[in-house]
Amino acid sequence: MFHAIRSILRESGLRKGRLLSAMRAWPGYLADRRGFLEAQGSMGDFLWGKEYPILTEKAEASGGWGAYPLQDLTVARWIREDAPARHFDVGSRIDGFVCNVATFREIDVIDIRPAPGAIPGVVFHQHDVMGECPPEWEKAIPSLSCLHTIEHFGLGRYGDPIDPLGHEKGLERLKAMVAPGGMFYLSTPIGTQRIEFNAHRIFAAATVLGWFGEGWEIERFTVIRDDATIWSDPARDGDSVARNFGCETGVAILAARKTANADQG
Repeated sequence: MFHAIRSILRESGLRKGRLLSAMRAWPGYLADRRGFLEAQGSMGDFLWGKEYPILTEKAEASGGWGAYPLQDLTVARWIREDAPARHFDVGSRIDGFVCNVATFREIDVIDIRPAPGAIPGVVFHQHDVMGECPPEWEKAIPSLSCLHTIEHFGLGRYGDPIDPLGHEKGLERLKAMVAPGGMFYLSTPIGTQRIEFNAHRIFAAATVLGWFGEGWEIERFTVIRDDATIWSDPARDGDSVARNFGCETGVAILAARKTANADQG
């Protein structure tokens, strides 16, 4: 029961550490408010609107950082360099990777959830890729990305049907969509292989690399370590792979090309 209550509070936005930080910051906010009003004197052209205390950002770095923005920046650069005729994305962050790419080219986005609204440069398709894909997508997409998404398939987190093999089914659908000679950009968490229900799966590095055997060639490979530092093109020797490149909650990012004579994904 305690775990359930803690989970509900966390999902509602209440975090113990942040709550304590906000409480400690409150006297400083009041002092700043008093000092501002004394210095401002007459408000002039400004009305004193509804107060909106922001309490914890003085002690934080300048903006968020971590695996997501590193991943989004890395793959967006790869796509800009590769300049495909058309690019599709499945399930990646709209407010991160997708918008990064949309700043320099049009991008088709496929997601099981509805679009958040009209986005310049984005063509949206609501579809569950664990199911059958439209025939016009089969072996037809020259460039496809799926970032920090495959690990969620089948866990129900985003309204998808519960399926312990959802990641395998979705992956095969995605690989089948890529045209011969096309590129598939994929990222997913790596570490000791496990399920942290219903948030995500974490895959062993050997599992992820094993997805791209016959019929595929991995052209780029990058690891984001647990401390959110990037490791470009690490050696994929047996020991490094077995140790998951030293990660427990890292991210593997790869770009794999489908060979021209590949029959299936």
